[in-house]
Amino acid sequence: MSSIKSARIESIDILRGLVMVIMALDHARDYTNTGYMFVDPTNLQTTTPFLFFTRWITHFCAPVFVFLAGTSAFLYGSKKKSKNSLAKFLFTRGLWLVFIELTVVNFSWTFDISLSVHIFQVIWAIGICMMILAALIYLPKKVLLALGILILLGHNLLDGITQQGTEPLSILWYYIHQFNFQVINDGQGMLAIAYPFLPWLGIMILGYCFGHFYQSGFDKKIRKKWLLKLGLGAIILFFILRFVNAYGDLKPWETQDSFMYTILSFFNTTKYPPSLIYTLMTIGPALLFLYGIESIKNRMTNVLVVFGRVPFFYYIIHLYLIHLIGMIGLAILGENSQELILTVDRFKSGYLFNIGFDLWVTYVVWAIVIVILYPICKKYMIYKLNNKDKWWLSYL
Repeated sequence: MSSIKSARIESIDILRGLVMVIMALDHARDYTNTGYMFVDPTNLQTTTPFLFFTRWITHFCAPVFVFLAGTSAFLYGSKKKSKNSLAKFLFTRGLWLVFIELTVVNFSWTFDISLSVHIFQVIWAIGICMMILAALIYLPKKVLLALGILILLGHNLLDGITQQGTEPLSILWYYIHQFNFQVINDGQGMLAIAYPFLPWLGIMILGYCFGHFYQSGFDKKIRKKWLLKLGLGAIILFFILRFVNAYGDLKPWETQDSFMYTILSFFNTTKYPPSLIYTLMTIGPALLFLYGIESIKNRMTNVLVVFGRVPFFYYIIHLYLIHLIGMIGLAILGENSQELILTVDRFKSGYLFNIGFDLWVTYVVWAIVIVILYPICKKYMIYKLNNKDKWWLSYL
């Protein structure tokens, strides 16, 4: 690693790499643990503290991933001669990501060649937000920052606006701000809009503005002061808003039968779409991590840097690998592995609801996936570093 030279900011790559590794835990749970993706591990009526934590820790992945996508866009733009070239890159890359989400990524989730299930998740969210950001970067910096803060603080005011059915205006609202699963095409298709883009746009805008702290020549001491202030401020605001229990999340916390489950309720914030409180809960610690990791370099950070420098490549191949392992796991259980070819009918049947492995198996699979992917990602990272002249690599 020490012989590989890169102008990239290592602390950002370490954080991105960490959330990519944690992300694989959630997806390993989806394809191995009892109930697979049909069971909600945050349902306090059925979950256990260990299962809840396994899901909760992965809540950090998507917001940090989107936030740092905005930061990377800023840093990429700082190397360009004009905003026009940055805008072109953001729009074309965003369009590419939406296409990949609806084809390559959708297939990785379902293994259904007909692609009858249309799932809009994090890659779609990043893509559409990049396309919108391509226009927003022409705004004055202060206006752009104010817009990001306004979306973050204010989008939960829209929670009371809900739609039903498959009318065009309803579907448009699902894409903007309402989590929704819809059976379409007379039962032959399914539309799953898990990541309405508006809240994620606010996170990406703030990530873009955050890139200011990492531009060339910025004083490290000043950056660390801001990381500490912003990180602690976000965490303190999270606790205040969550304790008050009046605004910022669709799911107010409630006193449970035990202290442990009351704590779980307190931290059981809304991801779909990401609430203000959820975002504060995840981005705040991430900023403190950046504060603490900036001067640290060891074997672990070297490993995380590898995953952090090829996140899109990692994301694609880890989904295919975990899904394949899941099908092998079903065969080991004596079940039909085809049940993990997730057609619309299989989504509706719920056959896998009571089938699967204990949670410890999920952690073993997670470790195996990371071990397998590390050398592959490292080779690809080195290839990218040695072939910076190949423009198409910036899209992978």
